[in-house]
Amino acid sequence: MHLTATALVLTALPHGEHGAVVRFLTPADGMHAGYVRGGRSRKIRPVLQPGNAVAVELRSRIDTQLAAATVELVTSRAGLAFDRLTAAITEYLATLTAAVLDEGTPAPRLHAALDALLDAMAAGTSPEQAAAGVARYELLLLAERGFGLDLDSCAATGAREDLIYVSPKSAQAVSAGAGAPYAAKLLPLPALLRDPRAAADWPDIAAALRTTGWFLERDLLTGAAASLRPARARLVALIDATGITTVAPQDAPG
Repeated sequence: MHLTATALVLTALPHGEHGAVVRFLTPADGMHAGYVRGGRSRKIRPVLQPGNAVAVELRSRIDTQLAAATVELVTSRAGLAFDRLTAAITEYLATLTAAVLDEGTPAPRLHAALDALLDAMAAGTSPEQAAAGVARYELLLLAERGFGLDLDSCAATGAREDLIYVSPKSAQAVSAGAGAPYAAKLLPLPALLRDPRAAADWPDIAAALRTTGWFLERDLLTGAAASLRPARARLVALIDATGITTVAPQDAPG
C-alpha cells in the first residue's frame, strides 16, 4: 500500500519507546492506521493531536502489515484545547470516528463534516453551534455505518409535515398527530436534525443528543466501542452545563 493524502488525525496511541500508532481519516480513502516513528517526541507529538490536519504518507509492503507513516502539519487545531467544550468535542468525535469506522472504507462526507466543524470551532463559532454540530455529526455517522434514520416522512401516515418524533424501533419520523398517543415512548425530533440550516437552541440540542445517543448506543457503541459510552455521557453533561450557564444570566431578574 502506498497512500498520500491530507488527513485528519483521529487517535495516537504510544507504541514502543518512541513511536505511535495513529489513525487518520482521509477524504477519499477513509480511515487508515500507520506507525509514526518518533511519534512521542517533542517535535512530532504536537502534530499528532486529534483534529489536526496533516499531510500523511502511508507505505506497507503487504496489506496485512501496519503501514509506516510520515506526517507534516497542515492545519493545527491546538487552540481548541484551551476551551473545555471544544476540547471535549474534538476528543470525543475523533475517538468515536476511529472506534466505529471500518478501515479503508471511503467516507468523504464524514471527513468533510468533521473538518468543517473543527474549522468552525477554531474560528470561534458559538457554543450552541458547536454542540449542535455534535448531534448532526452523530446522525451522519449513523447513516454512514448503515444505521441511518428516516426523517423525511411519518412512519404511520406518510405525512411530511409536522414531524416531531422518532420511533425508537423503526428509526423513522412520526408526526405530531400520529405520535400523540405514544409520545412517552417516542424520541424527540428537533428541527436541527432535519435541516442543517435550522437554528439550534439549548433545549433542541439536548433533544437531538438524546435521540442520536439512543441509536448510537443501540447500533454502534457495542462490543469494544461500548467503552465510549462514559465519554459521551461526560460530553453531554458538559453541553447541558454550558447551556445552563449560557442561558441563566439572560433569565435572571434585573
